[in-house]
Amino acid sequence: MDSVLIITILIVVCALAFDFINGFHDTANAIATAVSTKALKPRHAIVLAAIMNFLGAMTFTGVAKTITKDIVDPFTLPNASFVILSALIAAIAWNLITWYFGIPSSSSHAIIGSIAGAAIAAAGFSSLNYKGFMKIIEALLLSPVIAFAIGFIVYSIFKVVFKNFNLTKTNKGFRLIQIFTAALQSYTHGTNDAQKAMGIITMALISNGYISGQNADVPFWVQVSCATAMGLGTSIGGWKIIKTVGGKIMKIRPINGVAADLSSAFIIFGATYIHLPVSTTHVISSSILGVGSAHRIKGVKWDTAQRMVITWVITLPISATLAGLIYLLLNSIF
Repeated sequence: MDSVLIITILIVVCALAFDFINGFHDTANAIATAVSTKALKPRHAIVLAAIMNFLGAMTFTGVAKTITKDIVDPFTLPNASFVILSALIAAIAWNLITWYFGIPSSSSHAIIGSIAGAAIAAAGFSSLNYKGFMKIIEALLLSPVIAFAIGFIVYSIFKVVFKNFNLTKTNKGFRLIQIFTAALQSYTHGTNDAQKAMGIITMALISNGYISGQNADVPFWVQVSCATAMGLGTSIGGWKIIKTVGGKIMKIRPINGVAADLSSAFIIFGATYIHLPVSTTHVISSSILGVGSAHRIKGVKWDTAQRMVITWVITLPISATLAGLIYLLLNSIF
């Protein structure tokens, strides 16, 4: 077995491991509000999320193509296999660290920062596709702001529409609606997040000559394996992050949960439609913050929000630095 094939297999395994970890790390965000309001039992929520994640991952490939060619050009990148492998190792490490401490950091920031950091270590800043890379960064930065605003607006509308309704009956009705919004949110999560690993595997296949063409489609086996890995990861669950998103930002009631779920699902699916990767963690958490601010600004636990924002800010540079160091280590050894 030649070395190119060995490292390609290693990249595929690491990419699927990243998707698996993403499943229990990020999908917890998608079902956190439904679990915290008792709209769904944890076990039922996880099964629902796993199924919807798989279906979402099988539906689209546009974000995968963006990851494949818009951060770096796999045709011109020197030592592309080491760059991709270093990025995956760094992103997995950061995801596990933040999961262990129950911090809802962004897997999207981690993998995008890691690819950029490893590429810079390999070939300098000129290796980045600046037009595509900046477009991705803009999407990552703007999507939480838009999610906050939409969450604020949607819940403000709910307050006006349902102000004269019986609170107990309203909560019961919205608890039922939350089953559908949790499913929708899990589906949109699959349409965006699972595609990041698809894009990385496709990049490795292109750079190692297993598929050709700058606009190569994502192979079907890659799509199925990534969707399966994310679905299996989701089935494991991420209880530490569910506790943070579902209770430590604000006390979530069913009407809050529906407003937050609808807002974030709209943003994530919109980004998928225009082939842009966004952070589901950022979008969901920001929607909850927007809803909480519209409900009662003093009811938001801003210390938790501050800790989350700090983690969001540091994820890109830390993951980039970590990936760069891993690349230098691998390159010096091999």
